[in-house]
Amino acid sequence: MFTTLTYYNQNARSYTAATQTLDFRLIQDRFLFRMPRSARILDFGCGSGRDTRYFLNHGFQVDAVDGSSEMCRIAGEYTGIPIRQMLFQELDTVDTYDGIWACASILHLSRMELSDVFRRMAVALRKNGMIYASFKYGSFEGERNGRYFTDFTEKNFAEFVGRISELVIQEMWISGDVRSGRGEERWLNTILQKSAIR
Repeated sequence: MFTTLTYYNQNARSYTAATQTLDFRLIQDRFLFRMPRSARILDFGCGSGRDTRYFLNHGFQVDAVDGSSEMCRIAGEYTGIPIRQMLFQELDTVDTYDGIWACASILHLSRMELSDVFRRMAVALRKNGMIYASFKYGSFEGERNGRYFTDFTEKNFAEFVGRISELVIQEMWISGDVRSGRGEERWLNTILQKSAIR
């Protein structure tokens, strides 16, 4: 994880240039459709602040966090709200959010770390709350291009979440990469709901 944070601190400007102005409305709106009007959303690993700003502009309450100090600084300037620097494993809020948005963020955790963090996310959600999380499509786990990645397919993600009783999968779909020149890359998009038994 610390190798990954070093990568983002050192490459914050180039990462921002590649991601901040991307048109991501199709997926953002698919998530927001499931949110109540006055929803409070956690942008969990907000990166350059693109999605935080979109949610704010659509009238939602947003808290945003990131592990990289440089990304927090950039996102704060872009969104106009304070961005909290924290690791995913430090999430400790209870019954606070209607939605948690983890776009290309928690994919940097190992499967073991993900199990704990998904449970923390479930605790942080209000009743029937939703999580959006995206992962590179595949079965690879390990370091790639200076960052740690855990990839998923529909099958191995369903098996993984099946061991987390606090959450139920509502949707999974595959999309292409919206960045220029990256059309060959595929992403697994997931929407999970806090289990009614909790």
